[in-house]
Amino acid sequence: MNNFSFCNPTKIIFGRGMIARLAREIPADKKIMITFGGGSVRRNGVYEQVIEALKGRDYIEFWGIEPNPKVETLRRAVEQCRAEGVEFLLAVGGGSVLDGTKLIASAVHYDGDAWELTLTGRAKGRVLPFASVMTLPATGSEMNNGAVISNAATAEKYAFYTNYPQFSILDPETTFSLPPYQIACGIADTFVHVIEQYLTEVGVSPLMDRWAEGIMQTLIEIAPQVRENQHDYDAMATYMLSATMGLNGFVAMGVKQDWATHMIGHELTALHGLTHGHTLVIVLPALMSVMREQKGAKICQLGERVFGICEGDANSRIDRTIEAVEAFFRSLGLSTRLSEEGIGEQTIAEIERRFTERGVGFGERGNVDGALARKILERAL
Repeated sequence: MNNFSFCNPTKIIFGRGMIARLAREIPADKKIMITFGGGSVRRNGVYEQVIEALKGRDYIEFWGIEPNPKVETLRRAVEQCRAEGVEFLLAVGGGSVLDGTKLIASAVHYDGDAWELTLTGRAKGRVLPFASVMTLPATGSEMNNGAVISNAATAEKYAFYTNYPQFSILDPETTFSLPPYQIACGIADTFVHVIEQYLTEVGVSPLMDRWAEGIMQTLIEIAPQVRENQHDYDAMATYMLSATMGLNGFVAMGVKQDWATHMIGHELTALHGLTHGHTLVIVLPALMSVMREQKGAKICQLGERVFGICEGDANSRIDRTIEAVEAFFRSLGLSTRLSEEGIGEQTIAEIERRFTERGVGFGERGNVDGALARKILERAL
């Protein structure tokens, strides 16, 4: 097991009716900005619960943080925070709303443009305290310090790191009205978050391996239940907590991580607007296939422990495991090929160019460069 340092300070408040706890979690003397997305929280009753919980508090509202939050939108929120003396931020919505709020919190007291912070990859100086009411399980943003921010002007999308949320409220009932496509992408996103921290080398940490495998097995088990009945509280609660546990740092302790699938997926989103979780199901099986020699032992372990693939030689087990992963994604109702989304050579060439120009090397060995990204995307056609 590799050396590591771990601390996650976020308080999780989980269960039905817990939005009412907002009043006791946010200091009474703070001027609050509540950030929202496109308005779904008005339709599912979450908005009313939040406003009731904050009755009598000094707050303003900022609406319109879009999926794959754009820095152009977030700049307006930053200026409003500065103008009105906001002291605490509350994100109400999915991971994109919280991701955007993380950049807002980091940019309010930064002497420069918010996109500059994104390009540096880390917050600098004072960061406003922030928290969340999470309504779409997927990103794990409710219990980590990461965010992904887009720039519409340059068609770019980058990861950014700042402080952790002070607390996050997760009520599974807020997920009951989500569109099935968002649920499918959320399950896929969670699965790939876990596999990015798992599918590297064997024998590094048996404990982390079992923890990661348990989350993946749970997602496979509950996916049909969730898709059949989104009002199944226990199934939705398990899905919601799986998304949180998938990217709060717990399964990453002492192990190498990959993240090449995410980096390629971010480019597909930036160039085509394809939902983040959907990009991952297109890239991952192709990446596994192209990198089968490097990852073969761990793919076989995944096949045996998660999908029950125990017989045959290593090559056949690798093939069947990749097929099983793709079949799981297909069972969610998601396409798994670039051609199915009308994406072809022009996009592959552009992603290869971007990776090569930036001199990047992703993956646990740092070897996923522009040329290898091209091979992966060609396999995903």
